[in-house]
Amino acid sequence: MSELQEIPNQYAKGFAVFQGEGFKVIEVKQAFPGEHEPFRYLVLEKADLEMDKSGFAAVIYLPISKIVMTSTTHIPHLDYLGVSGFLAGFPNLDLISSIATRTLIDAGKVMDLGSGAQANIEKIIDLEPDWVMISTLGDDLKNLEILKEAKIPAFLNGEYVEQHPLGRAEWIKFTGALLGKFEEAKKVFKDIEANYLEAEKLISGSKFDKPKVMAGVMYKDIWYVPGSDSWGARLLETAGGDYLFKEQKGTGSVQLSYEYVLENAQEADFWLGASDFKSLADMKNADPRYAHFHAFQNGNVFTYTSKKGPTGGIEYFELGYLRPDLILQDLIKILYPELLPEYSLYFYGQLNEK
Repeated sequence: MSELQEIPNQYAKGFAVFQGEGFKVIEVKQAFPGEHEPFRYLVLEKADLEMDKSGFAAVIYLPISKIVMTSTTHIPHLDYLGVSGFLAGFPNLDLISSIATRTLIDAGKVMDLGSGAQANIEKIIDLEPDWVMISTLGDDLKNLEILKEAKIPAFLNGEYVEQHPLGRAEWIKFTGALLGKFEEAKKVFKDIEANYLEAEKLISGSKFDKPKVMAGVMYKDIWYVPGSDSWGARLLETAGGDYLFKEQKGTGSVQLSYEYVLENAQEADFWLGASDFKSLADMKNADPRYAHFHAFQNGNVFTYTSKKGPTGGIEYFELGYLRPDLILQDLIKILYPELLPEYSLYFYGQLNEK
């Protein structure tokens, strides 16, 4: 194999891209939590390239034009790289909010592969896509062997393992390399990074009394909040919020009792991420105990699930990984409105009385 040169990432730790002469090698070092051998992929940029293809988990030849994706978080990559039309199949089309992709769905150009992790593997094989991108968050891993037998290249996307918000966004370069759109992906990421760093500077350059922030809601008497090492908590900290559950370590959700939350967060100034409630009245009807918090009494309750696609897909869950700059600006606008006077909330919405 000819000399490989790594194209360094700024934030993402889970994958690396190496350039050879007429080809790229992509290494996914962290496809899912825990220790595992890296997955190595080969992208051939010249059709007539003679080289040893053994030792790779998947090999593709550019150009490609027909793909399958399995997570809504991958859909914006196609939109931002101008290739939405490459999508041939996706599990549960109703989850997609993207206007460009919904137009293709309405025109019957994207096959519904069924719901969730049970993406219908036979349908994928019948589609004969150039490749499939698998999110390792669900049960899709078990399909790897079946796809390999069917000679369909499958790539593991471990973006959600990254805890730096820009690390998740940087996975657009991974997708870009697989689409032959690597330079475009670098440019998209650079713009998002510049936006994010500019917003971060508004906070880091100023001295404030940090507002106290609580998060989460109850399900069956258990209160779920983001762990202090999570992506969401990191964004909140960058936005200058004093997260009242920062003692709760972990990168995922942490389970707390109502009593603990009341004791530690009754005085919170803001309540962020209040599930899918439409109003304060809805919240109180669901559980009257919510009304005991000052943030509730003062109407400072915000949700990120109000912005939905035409078939109910929540845009935050689709676009949020790629656009942490918008989430950061939203949080700054909520906590310090005077710093972004012209900005309107993109993902977040404030719950009103009714």
